[in-house]
Amino acid sequence: MWKSIDWKDYELLDTSDGERLERWGNVILVRPDPQVIWHGRKEHPLWKNYSARYHRSSKGGGSWEFKNIKQNLLDEGWDISYKSLKFRVRPTGFKHTGVFPEQAVNWDFAMDKIRNAKESGKDISVLNLFAYTGGATLACASAGASVCHVDASKGMVAWAKETAAASGLKEAPIRYIVDDCKKFLEREIRRGHKYDVLIMDPPSYGRGPSGELWRLEDDVDSLIGLCSQVISDDPLFVLVNSYTTGLSASTVGYLLELHFASRFGGKVFAEEIGIPVTTTGGTLPSGASARWIKE
Repeated sequence: MWKSIDWKDYELLDTSDGERLERWGNVILVRPDPQVIWHGRKEHPLWKNYSARYHRSSKGGGSWEFKNIKQNLLDEGWDISYKSLKFRVRPTGFKHTGVFPEQAVNWDFAMDKIRNAKESGKDISVLNLFAYTGGATLACASAGASVCHVDASKGMVAWAKETAAASGLKEAPIRYIVDDCKKFLEREIRRGHKYDVLIMDPPSYGRGPSGELWRLEDDVDSLIGLCSQVISDDPLFVLVNSYTTGLSASTVGYLLELHFASRFGGKVFAEEIGIPVTTTGGTLPSGASARWIKE
């Protein structure tokens, strides 16, 4: 398992009864997590003294219960840091905060690869699809790459710009695109645009440009196939992340073998990603990632 172990401003304090107890800077949040299937182990004292807690609704969605948190933090959010990166965090109506801390292990990987390539004199262009609030975008831009950031949500792209400014990357070579990722890929293929790095973190479910519902398991092969058509002739790496239960790291890794390793050689690595739990010393699985590396 690839573990995100270098956080200072984020900490997974404890997990039990379908929930995780987290510290985001000085703010304590309780959020649901389907991976937490164990019960009766709420040992940390902050379970009873949280800042905010998200309650799921039986009708779908949910809402936040706020206790010890100031109104301006809810409206404006607050900043946390990971190494040289800064992120604007705020509770959203769908339980998320704008940051997936387990992805730090992938940010470290991307920054290391890009910096090494830059030291050898190579300019690196990155396509970040389903880019959300831009954690991977910031990591790649901070390492010296130019980034094309694509997400279908106008609000998430605006949030990504806000986060980039907080990290001192407002003037970095980042192109923000609000678009359906599949349609964008098809247009990039027609235009002949190529990228040295591809990063993709698609949702489990989504809607196409005409409102049609799609499932990642059904579309991921064709999606990665489109990605393989916009890769440069001298690529650096491809990174695909999955939070879909039925799409394991090994399955995504096999797709990268088919679409990239068979064409360019190189190696594929695939693992679960996770966050250490302070109270128990264990690690909470929090997704799956696969990486193809040209070297």
